[in-house]
Amino acid sequence: MRTVTGLFDDYFDARSAVDELESAGIPSDDISLISNNGEKDKTSGAAVGAATGAGIGAALGGTGGLLAGLGLMAIPGVGPVVAAGWLVATAAGAAAGALAGGAAGGLIGALTSSGVSEEDAHLYAEGVRRGGTLVSARVDEGRVGEVEAILRRSSWVDPAERRRAYMEEGWTRFDDSLDPYSPEQIEQERNRYRASL
Repeated sequence: MRTVTGLFDDYFDARSAVDELESAGIPSDDISLISNNGEKDKTSGAAVGAATGAGIGAALGGTGGLLAGLGLMAIPGVGPVVAAGWLVATAAGAAAGALAGGAAGGLIGALTSSGVSEEDAHLYAEGVRRGGTLVSARVDEGRVGEVEAILRRSSWVDPAERRRAYMEEGWTRFDDSLDPYSPEQIEQERNRYRASL
């Protein structure tokens, strides 16, 4: 199995990718979604307070598959995220391992343990911190190209271009000790990339 991961600036692009992956026969159990919950209109205050997977899935319009199981979790340096899938359980386990044994934890640990390079794992974690949504799928080697094509069609972020943009600001790697982005900072970040399209 290989892990194919894409970062999206827009939650609805990521949601479209998940829907298309499921339609292509990728099992929901092999897909994960982690979305920054800093956006005010993504869920209602009641959904955030309740933090129930089914309630959040319904609030976001998930009617089945992966999206029906969305729940809330906190990632150091990112803040609250809406998340579902195997990567979420891996991230929770990696964070617990980091607390117990000093290993790289949280989202970085989950991504690297699933085969994502450390360089890309830091980029993806920073992208989620800045308001993005991450979609990961575990697939057989023979389906990697198909899954990458689905993610590209759904407007994924080019990792090399985004890394370059972040590095031009002085960024080098994800730092979980930084404060999460505020909704206003997230909107500024999104507008920055919308303007460059």
